[in-house]
Amino acid sequence: MRNRFKPKYSIKKGDQVVVIAGSDKDRTTPKAVLSVIPDETSPRVLVEGVNIKTKHKKPNAQNPQGSIVKEEAPIAMSNVMLWDAKTKSATKISRERKEGKAIRISKKSGEVIK
Repeated sequence: MRNRFKPKYSIKKGDQVVVIAGSDKDRTTPKAVLSVIPDETSPRVLVEGVNIKTKHKKPNAQNPQGSIVKEEAPIAMSNVMLWDAKTKSATKISRERKEGKAIRISKKSGEVIK
């Protein structure tokens, strides 16, 4: 992916989001974004406690019995929306430039999203 035409996403690592589609849909409780996986066709996000998958680990020298691990799997970025703490609901964002920096502003409350 080239820097010149790099896509801009409204969601970043560490943001509070709500899941608006899928089996883990819950518009009332915000969850933290663990990572953003950029992709030109379908960007994905890893959200804390959402889309839990079980992974079977083979036995090895450190763990001779093997194990079953539950971990989050990425979901499509279109299935999450940013959480606005002031209005306590999901919101879209607008972008502005101040002092050479791009900032994100909530469309519902007008607050700057950090």
